[in-house]
Amino acid sequence: MDWMTVMAFIAGLVLLIGGGELLVRGASQLAARLGISPLVIGLTVVAYGTSAPELAVSVQSGLAGSADLAVGNVIGSNIFNVLFILGLSALITPLTVAQQLVRRDAPLMVGVSLLLLVFALDGRVSRIDGALLFAGLLGYTVFVVRESQRETASVRAEYDREYGQRPRGGLAVQIGLIVAGLTLLLLGARWLVSAAVAIAQAAGVSEAVIGLTIVAAGTSLPEVVTSIIAALRGERDIAVGNVIGSNIANVLGIAGLTALLVPDGLSVAPALLRFDLPVMLAAAAACLPVFFAGHRIARWEGALFFGYYLAYTTYLVFDATGHDALPAYSAVMLEFVLPLTVVTLLVVLARSVRPRANR
Repeated sequence: MDWMTVMAFIAGLVLLIGGGELLVRGASQLAARLGISPLVIGLTVVAYGTSAPELAVSVQSGLAGSADLAVGNVIGSNIFNVLFILGLSALITPLTVAQQLVRRDAPLMVGVSLLLLVFALDGRVSRIDGALLFAGLLGYTVFVVRESQRETASVRAEYDREYGQRPRGGLAVQIGLIVAGLTLLLLGARWLVSAAVAIAQAAGVSEAVIGLTIVAAGTSLPEVVTSIIAALRGERDIAVGNVIGSNIANVLGIAGLTALLVPDGLSVAPALLRFDLPVMLAAAAACLPVFFAGHRIARWEGALFFGYYLAYTTYLVFDATGHDALPAYSAVMLEFVLPLTVVTLLVVLARSVRPRANR
């Protein structure tokens, strides 16, 4: 692996992030010019726009024959979003979870994660599976726009502050931002995918591992910035909603559209099916007791999420390098840490439910 490959990877990542930012900015301003409310812009245009780097990378990978990189990127991004971004954001400041996220979006995130796992059981997400997933995204978008009319005044005010600015420049400027953003996304995806494949070959690890780690973390940087800034500003509905909405879009939109566009669908490696997809589902499911317990993510819960991301990444490194510590590490995680975490979350949930039952 030479420095040119590393520089191509970094340059591709910079172009992806810059292109995603231009796309979101142009699309948001165009939507505002068309009279669309800031709340709908935040829930759809911005939520989906921050997933544009993942979409560009996964589609480019799928069409280039690197299905493991495409699938690993989706799975790794969803794990990163929940465990790293929510964990780090809650460590900075405890996060309040809106009631609609508890009742609707978080269970839906778990549901679509389970659906992707079921579709992948035969080792492939077919074009028909992809069409069903993408149709689900279209239906979810229509539903979100309709439900936004019922949001509380406080949530509307939060989105007004963040996305209610007057559009800057004329129509040509906004369309220019969108075109420039798409161009940078396509170019960045091509560079990053080519470099990621070269890095995997040089390091002697699978493309799936590269997709699960550095590619997933890199393409999720827009979500990192959005959620942390929102948390620091006290816009906690945006901080949590951005992650949940992005994860739903990753499964329904990115996995769905990529499988639909690739001629034979997306093949899913046995290692991804056996370990990483269940981890993605478990991370999504772990949100339910945390969200239900007082409708907030406390600092200690954020530390738990963040710690699990470090543990997951450590496992991937040990497994990819064949480290001697892997058997002992796996045994400790499976026989002690995971059961203790499950018991802790159940106790927290039971304590939060009991006072409500006594009212």
